Amino acid sequence: MTMIGTDGKHRCFGGQAGKEFYGDYHDREWGVPVHDDRLLFENLILEGAQAGLSWETVLRKRDGYRRAFHGFDIKRCAAMGDYELEALREDAGIIRNRLKIHSVRKNALVYLEMQREFGSFDAWLWDHLDGPPSVNRPNHFSDMASTSPISDAISKNLKKRGMSFVGSTIVYAYMQAI
Repeated sequence: MTMIGTDGKHRCFGGQAGKEFYGDYHDREWGVPVHDDRLLFENLILEGAQAGLSWETVLRKRDGYRRAFHGFDIKRCAAMGDYELEALREDAGIIRNRLKIHSVRKNALVYLEMQREFGSFDAWLWDHLDGPPSVNRPNHFSDMASTSPISDAISKNLKKRGMSFVGSTIVYAYMQAI
């Protein structure tokens, strides 16, 4: 299931006229394994911000998120105060949902605890995989999965630890991206 972008490349998404940035994301980032804890945190926050919205919306606001959340410096996000978080509700550069904004601090605090417990979030996350990432090639859009037993387990664990915006569908999309 692919589409042909304006540049002639085959992609599962991205590359339409006026949305070349989307094709660039597909070609350079999506599906590339990530092992850097800061990038893993950034991607987890952005996937959670997408809940109920399109990935295109989030990508268009990614630079705003990087600015608002200190380049996704996990310690700085964990230290953000209520006033600073509430002020972000006026920032048109991000999705201004109060729960999503406050989840960045909450998730950063849990993330830091997991880094202490496991040495890195990367070690914890990739320990859930039995081998190299699986490549799914459905024939029809209706055959595409939105969750898996692994995303269910990761989501359940993250929620148990206190994270939010980490449901199984969000985690599945996260796993596809990273």
